[in-house]
Amino acid sequence: MRNKLNHMPKSVTRKTLLAPVMVAACLFTSGLMAQEAAEIRQQYPQIADLFNAFDVTQAKSFEEIAAINANPVTLQARHELQMSLNKQAKMSMREMMSSSDDMFMYMGNGPHHNLEVEARVRLMEMMRGTHSHEAAETAFENSSAISRHTAEVFKRGRNFEERLFVIYIDDSIEDKRAAITAAISDYLSDDQYSVAAAPKANNYLLEHDQANGLKSAFPLLRGFLWTQQWLQLAALEAVILQGLDSQFNGGVNVALERFWNKAGTSSGMTMFPTPSELPMAPAIAPDLYSQSPEAAIILDNLNLLETVVADILAFPNAENLDELMDQAVAFFTNKISNNAESIDYLRFALRGGIYNQGGPAVGELMHSERNRAREAMSKQHTMIMSSAQ
Repeated sequence: MRNKLNHMPKSVTRKTLLAPVMVAACLFTSGLMAQEAAEIRQQYPQIADLFNAFDVTQAKSFEEIAAINANPVTLQARHELQMSLNKQAKMSMREMMSSSDDMFMYMGNGPHHNLEVEARVRLMEMMRGTHSHEAAETAFENSSAISRHTAEVFKRGRNFEERLFVIYIDDSIEDKRAAITAAISDYLSDDQYSVAAAPKANNYLLEHDQANGLKSAFPLLRGFLWTQQWLQLAALEAVILQGLDSQFNGGVNVALERFWNKAGTSSGMTMFPTPSELPMAPAIAPDLYSQSPEAAIILDNLNLLETVVADILAFPNAENLDELMDQAVAFFTNKISNNAESIDYLRFALRGGIYNQGGPAVGELMHSERNRAREAMSKQHTMIMSSAQ
């Protein structure tokens, strides 16, 4: 179990004076979150159950990944994958472009793969269960796999996401954009635990030191986590569309049906493929992006951070995990540095294609509209730029 205690403040007196204020603020915030959760449950009980389950299972997924990587029976597979990923990191862009995306996956049907299948079965059963709002609220901070700072950022992000959903389903809020602007301001008011509302450098996901850890070592759990992220965006897009045009009434049910078809059975059999690219707002929730680019970017930064943290935990034989996670959190919570241009963010978000990111929330799209995955397109772009120089 990781040490979850905060460092001792320099001034005990200051802590004593601030404690009542902090407790009152937490109680006030918890009260608001409980009201918003109740609003979602009243109108969309299935979504309310899944939102709670997502927090619980996402936190548990990190623990499952860490446990498999600490299991002695996976030692050989981890060494092989580590060598493969190190080799990949040293390859030229031309060599990577000519290589298969799957050539670096050595887990096969051995003990590591079997443990991942068993973990997915447990997580699916957990996701299908009923979890209280209180359990969801404490899920990340109770996780033994992630640092305390990381947990607080995830928790605050989940609360922001639920608040957006409530704004769109609350008919008493006439000026949705003003309400969203206020929600963004409130979210960003805690600089330490909020990700930036500006897009971050888009090559970070593909090029950080533990990149491809989740994809290479835990493909089943990657699909499981990204399917959840798809529904979080798709459900939001569905309620926005319902508010814009009555022909989209029932869109949430459509998104739910598509989600369960992607989630499939406990063993991993699905009617429709899980996302092979990270779902992002411009592709899955374009109306959210149109109405509030900042809100969409915050959600994308949170989902990117979750994937990076999973990469870190999944990367074979990685050390100093808490330090690596805190570095990733610092990257995404930095409001000034490492920001990308809006056009570069949109290119990155759309490059993988809507279909590969899980498909639209409500509309029809039965096959991929892209020929290449985001990673391959990024490699090609880098090669072209290198040649031009």
